[in-house]
Amino acid sequence: MTNFSVRNLLAAAVVAVCLPLMPHTALAAPAASLPDFTDLVDKVGPAVVNIRTTSRVSSSTQGLPPGMDDGDMSEFFRRFFGIPMPQAPGSSPRGGSGGGGSQGQQDAPDSGGDTEQNSGVGSGFILSADGYVMTNAHVVDDADTIYVTLTDKREFKAKLIGVDDRTDVAVVKINAANLPAVTIGDSNKVRVGEWVVAIGSPFGLENTVTAGIVSAKGRDTGDYLPFIQTDVAVNPGNSGGPLINMQGEVIGINSQIYSRTGGFMGISFAIPIDEAMRVADQLKTTGKVTRGRIAVAIGEVTKDVADSLGLPRAQGALVSSVEPGGPADKAGVQPGDIILKFNGHPVDTATDLPRMVGDTKPGTKATITIWRKGQTRDLPVTIAEMQPDKTAKADTKKAQPPKQRATNALGLAVSDIPADQLKALKLRGGVQIDAVEGPAARVGLQKGDLILRVGDTDVSNAKEFEDITSHLDPQKMTALLVRRGDNTQFVPIRPRSAPAQK
Repeated sequence: MTNFSVRNLLAAAVVAVCLPLMPHTALAAPAASLPDFTDLVDKVGPAVVNIRTTSRVSSSTQGLPPGMDDGDMSEFFRRFFGIPMPQAPGSSPRGGSGGGGSQGQQDAPDSGGDTEQNSGVGSGFILSADGYVMTNAHVVDDADTIYVTLTDKREFKAKLIGVDDRTDVAVVKINAANLPAVTIGDSNKVRVGEWVVAIGSPFGLENTVTAGIVSAKGRDTGDYLPFIQTDVAVNPGNSGGPLINMQGEVIGINSQIYSRTGGFMGISFAIPIDEAMRVADQLKTTGKVTRGRIAVAIGEVTKDVADSLGLPRAQGALVSSVEPGGPADKAGVQPGDIILKFNGHPVDTATDLPRMVGDTKPGTKATITIWRKGQTRDLPVTIAEMQPDKTAKADTKKAQPPKQRATNALGLAVSDIPADQLKALKLRGGVQIDAVEGPAARVGLQKGDLILRVGDTDVSNAKEFEDITSHLDPQKMTALLVRRGDNTQFVPIRPRSAPAQK
């Protein structure tokens, strides 16, 4: 019994000594494997192309003073030197064969020595086996000739099918068949944090692969579209190339970078492929993109505005101005309305509305749901076709108000709006600000601004404004509907406890 116990103890001691000597990896949990992009690149890579653009430059006028052409120079040399004008370097007499030109440049026959010069380089991808290629509009802007080079080094001169500057999408066509084409994915299913790959020609280096993750979705950069934000290395020359998910599907077009140096700094933006394909389909069919409009200017709904107007949350698009005679004006939309839905679809942010309306065919009848004075209402509207932007100029001439001290709870002195100004601005009432201090000054109100509404109550004149503001609760935010120039917006303001004393 004793010997057995001693043997057991010795065995246990040996095991205890040996365990620390065992490799650590044998005890550790298996590490998660990193993604392998090789199969993905093999699948998609052949459908990614390099795009080179050129422009025509007249060599006959290169280096000449402004306003002087070949004829002027020939006359100059004949009169003062008695000799013909010397040939430009690298040029040849008319009718002969040129020589000495650099690669990528060639003389155009009977064009006075015009040369074809490289003007840009970018990327693209093949949409269909019959030669349609998608890229960025800015890649092919102002190009006289577009060249598409495949991964097998074949180069084609491409025909421009159409461009859409608003979304920065372009489609070109090459004369080829049985080409490898990409698989289009669903950008609505993109998730923040998933792995993505970019293939393109950064700095002209063809077939370059970079990888990263989606770092944000719906990134509003001030353009028509909310971009997919990634940390994939995208540099000049990557523009127009595909952003690819781990299933080998194209989910975006690499379009922009955030940079202070011109190079990659960790943030890049891609156009969602869903919108790009809608644009591409129209370009292939008609060569242009037709969009709808309802003719309103809009802004974001802040939390303070939502709270002061009784909205459950900050959502929708705040109407700041309505174009007279436009679809929204005919439908009864007013400045200060908040558009909550378009055709039953929620408008979560102000940037949602232009996309929804833009994707609606002109002439279509739609319904917009607005929030006005604590209630929702549906307004029928007929969508018009979007036209080039127009800048409206307002009459800024105003009568000089008497100098006053702002003594009410909002820190405002106001007066009635002159009748001729009301008529010119098509307003039924309101007051103009003559002096600003305290709370009003802190929220940015200015002398000359017009106040049309306090909370849900329309203001007709200065006396009515003073009556309303004298009963405001200093514990609650109040929203003023303010017009400045052509724009109207709600300005949240907290009244002070008591009027200032003289």
